[in-house]
Amino acid sequence: MLDFWWFARRLLRRRSEVLLVLVGAAISAGGIGAGLLSLGPVLRLILKEGGSLQTLALQWNDKHDAIRFPTWLIDLLPSTAYAGVVLLMVALALMTIVGAAANFMHQMVSMGMAARTAALIRLEVFQHAIHLPLATVNRQGPTDFTSRVLRDTGEMKSGFEALTSKTLAQVTKGIAAFIAAVVFDWRLVIVALTAGPILGVVLRKTGKSIRRGSKGALEASEVLLRNTNEALQGLRAVKTAGAERESLRRFNRANHEALRQEMRVRRARSLSGPLVELLAVFAVISLALIAARQILAGELDFDRFVLSLGSLAVAAGSLRPLAGFVNEMQAAGAPATRLRHILNAAREDAADRGKPALARHQRSIRFEGITFRYPGAERPSLDGATLAIEHGERVAIVGPNGCGKTTLLSMLTRLFEPEAGRVLVDGTDVHAIDVRTLRAQIGVVTQEATLLKGTIADNVRFGLKGVEDDAIRDALRRAHAWNFVERLPGTLHAEVSEQGSSLSGGQRQRIAIARAVLRNPSILVMDEATSQIDAESEEQINQAIAEFGAGRTVLVIAHRLSTVLSCDRIAVMDQGRVIDVGRHDELLGRCDLYRRLAQAQLTESV
Repeated sequence: MLDFWWFARRLLRRRSEVLLVLVGAAISAGGIGAGLLSLGPVLRLILKEGGSLQTLALQWNDKHDAIRFPTWLIDLLPSTAYAGVVLLMVALALMTIVGAAANFMHQMVSMGMAARTAALIRLEVFQHAIHLPLATVNRQGPTDFTSRVLRDTGEMKSGFEALTSKTLAQVTKGIAAFIAAVVFDWRLVIVALTAGPILGVVLRKTGKSIRRGSKGALEASEVLLRNTNEALQGLRAVKTAGAERESLRRFNRANHEALRQEMRVRRARSLSGPLVELLAVFAVISLALIAARQILAGELDFDRFVLSLGSLAVAAGSLRPLAGFVNEMQAAGAPATRLRHILNAAREDAADRGKPALARHQRSIRFEGITFRYPGAERPSLDGATLAIEHGERVAIVGPNGCGKTTLLSMLTRLFEPEAGRVLVDGTDVHAIDVRTLRAQIGVVTQEATLLKGTIADNVRFGLKGVEDDAIRDALRRAHAWNFVERLPGTLHAEVSEQGSSLSGGQRQRIAIARAVLRNPSILVMDEATSQIDAESEEQINQAIAEFGAGRTVLVIAHRLSTVLSCDRIAVMDQGRVIDVGRHDELLGRCDLYRRLAQAQLTESV
């Protein structure tokens, strides 16, 4: 619960809204307290003793000199008992209307305050998550972060609402009624308070079960979300493999576990309410027995007992829902803890504050003795990899699957941190400069082009601000993509489906290249960008790279011979090391691995 209260303190930042919430709750509760304290005694005097409001006011003035009713006000008061009752009922109705309006204001403002605070927390957590190191996100899994950003903040918002709009309102009403009960007979209130510690124990025990169950339910929901995403995003693979039943079995197992954890929470919540009610009944029975003894002995006036008991009943009625509200706040403790884990994780740019910007690359790139092992891997992905590249060179990196090609280039963009070695750009260690200025100079096109649901223009300008349509058209032309974009309905403003499914593989790759072109990078990284497209698309992409790559350093991971042959040099990797560098003919003559790759993997596109 400490984590929940850590987030809940942010509610206090909205000071004007907090003030309105407190004023609304106070007015609503004040009406109840004033009604309990005044209505009973006044009605008793009018109905039982046959007086009127006018008579009562005159009697008050006779007994009190400090505070007196003015004559003009006494003249306005009803002179008959029934008229006095009617006036009191009208006053009670007006108090009820004012209280209802105050309660409405309290509910609206408090729920809005909870929603806005939760939205800001959701934004903060997402902002922190996208600035975490890629290794951290990969280790926990993107689904885990998605679940925390979306579901956990929603669960915590429910806790905020329970605190501000429900608990506060009920507590203030309960306190007002409790004060009235103390005024009528404090001895009965002392007896009623003995139930407080027992109630605290009950809520504490059920709260622990709810927190544990909520944590398990959130974790089970992550697995359920992961299985759902894997099946629906990979639906093509599921159908072609005939794996519908296997996907259904995986989903069913996760769904059953999520249900089991949710039922665990429901049992704890369902148990707390009846226990509180049972405790309240025993408390009332005890009060009745004690009061009956005092009434029979002449030590307690029956009227005061009824008024005190009625006030306690109102207080109990207001406080009775607290068990449910406390349960909601207890349930919000688990998601609050999970969200704080994200916020406590170190951002990748945390150590970059104050570091200098990288000047535009114009000399060389050097990988010196890079060693890196993925968490849980048996052997390192990179084991002392060394490679030197001059500015303006076009270098292909080839090797068997799993030899570390993509991992090596990920070190250049600082997506991963090497365990040993360093990467130098123009003689400067990339870890000694601001990572944002480094990545601003690198354009990356991967095997799977990442496109967003939106327009063509949105996808090309992704990550940049203030880009004009003319610049986007120029980038599309240089990427050899304008020939198909101009035929789309709406051209630049044509809608792209989720994950770019409305475009072909070659079209998606050319959009990705246009995105890189628009950034005007000094370094272009092509990570198997042509491995899954047809020959015509490959030719257009290679032509676009050749034209745009002039005067830039181009690093290419490729499996096709036509792409490799167009490069100035070829670096051969095996088991995390660069074992040879040279041109195609040179490597065929001296490198056995390259010769085998050329025969088996580096196939001509057809």
